Amino acid sequence: MKLEVVTDARGVPLGTTVAAANVAETDLIEEAIGDIPVPLPKQIPLVADRGYDSDPLRDRLGEQGIELLSPHRKNRKKPSRNDGRKMRRYARRYVIERTNSWLQSFRRVATRWERYSFIYHGFVRLACIVIAVGRL
Repeated sequence: MKLEVVTDARGVPLGTTVAAANVAETDLIEEAIGDIPVPLPKQIPLVADRGYDSDPLRDRLGEQGIELLSPHRKNRKKPSRNDGRKMRRYARRYVIERTNSWLQSFRRVATRWERYSFIYHGFVRLACIVIAVGRL
């Protein structure tokens, strides 16, 4: 089971999506961004890890006005598309990891006991609401 979470700069979860383990992260990120209830400002950076290094994904997000900040994989054959000055924001990726650890503190989210994924997604959203209210 894969869980994708989109957070703001403070670590408050904004959008989530749940899928099977055989689905790639590059396919899930657009669904998680679409789950955000408010429109995003233009030219907002999206900080992600190496798993999201995909030129087609960068192009699709660029059409939506979202800039993907993701380090390249070590086996990348194509020329670099990263700007070193903007990649300094990647150092703040700990915010996303901290949010993931907050979500894992909920026992029902950490261990999936539900048979259906939509029930699990409901508990993930409930955990996100508790985190968001606690961060107010």
